[in-house]
Amino acid sequence: MIRVNSVHPTHVRTPMLHNEGTFKMFRPDLENPGPDDMAPICQMFHTLPIPWVEAEDISNAVLFLASDESRYITGVTLPVDAGGCLK
Repeated sequence: MIRVNSVHPTHVRTPMLHNEGTFKMFRPDLENPGPDDMAPICQMFHTLPIPWVEAEDISNAVLFLASDESRYITGVTLPVDAGGCLK
């Protein structure tokens, strides 16, 4: 049996998001923006009051889908998005 599932994350705190170029893209009005300057903007995308999730949160979702506990789950798009789909 082949099962196909996917994980759809939101903003994840990794170097892909936390870098000078992304900070400047989100906050072009500031000379030297950082993560604290970008956090309120990222949080607006979520229902839960957090700006981003941790990489471990995504890994845990993938591990669950790869485990025997999800053996009857197929065709799922699993959002790990702090409630972003609700907005």
